[in-house]
Amino acid sequence: MVQWTPWWWAAAGGVALGLVSTVMPLSAVGMAAGAAYLAVSSALLTAGLRRTGATRFGPANAVTATRSALVAVATAMVAASFGTAVPTALFVAIVACALALDAVDGFVARRTGSATPLGARFDMEVDAFLMLVLCVYDARFVGWWVLAIGIMRYAFVVAGWMLPWMRASLPPRSWRKVVTAVCGIALTIVAAQLAPPAVDIVVAGIALALLLESFGRDVVWLIRARRQAAREPVATIVGRETSQAD
Repeated sequence: MVQWTPWWWAAAGGVALGLVSTVMPLSAVGMAAGAAYLAVSSALLTAGLRRTGATRFGPANAVTATRSALVAVATAMVAASFGTAVPTALFVAIVACALALDAVDGFVARRTGSATPLGARFDMEVDAFLMLVLCVYDARFVGWWVLAIGIMRYAFVVAGWMLPWMRASLPPRSWRKVVTAVCGIALTIVAAQLAPPAVDIVVAGIALALLLESFGRDVVWLIRARRQAAREPVATIVGRETSQAD
C-alpha cells in the first residue's frame, strides 16, 4: 500500500506548474515562487505530522493538500504577472477551484472522522496564504491598501510572538470561516475584473471591514480572558485566607 506524504502532493503541484507553463510562459521568478511555496509548505506539514506521531496522511489532509497545490500554481502566476500578462480566466478558475475545495476538506474530515488540530491548522494556513496571494494580485486594481487583508493573519501571529497572552486558544466560531470565504470570493471578484473599478474598491473594502471585525472580536476575547486569568489567582488567595481565618 502506498504511504501518501505531503511530498507526493508537492510533486503533483510541480506537475501542475508544468502544465500551466504550457498554456502561458511562467517566468523563472514565477516557477521559483511556486516551487518555494510547495517546498516550504510540504516541509512544515511533514514536520507537523511527525510531531503529532501521525502514521498516515488522512483524506481530509489530502483534499487540503490538493488545494495547496492549486495555491502554488496561483502563486507562480501572480509572481509571473509582474513581468508579463497572465490569462485572467485561467487564474480565476484556479483560485475558484481552490476556494471550492475549502468547503470539501471540512466535510471529508467530519464524514471520515479524520478531523485533527493539525489538519485544521493546515487548512487555515492555506487559506491565509491564498488570501495574501490574491491581495498581491488585486493591489494593482484597487490599491496597495488591500494587502491589509492578506497580512492580517500574519500580523496576528507576530503579535502572538511578542505578547504570549495572544497565543491563548480561541473558542470555536463558525463566523471566522464565513468571513474567510467571503474575503476569498470578494478578492476573486476583483481579480476577475468584470466589475467597474469603483465596485471593485467597494467589494474589497467590505472584505477588509469584515476581517477587521472578526480579528477585532478575537482580540477583545483574548484581552478579557487575560484579565479574567489575572483576577482568578487574587480571588483564590483571598478565598484561602478567609477560610483559614474562619
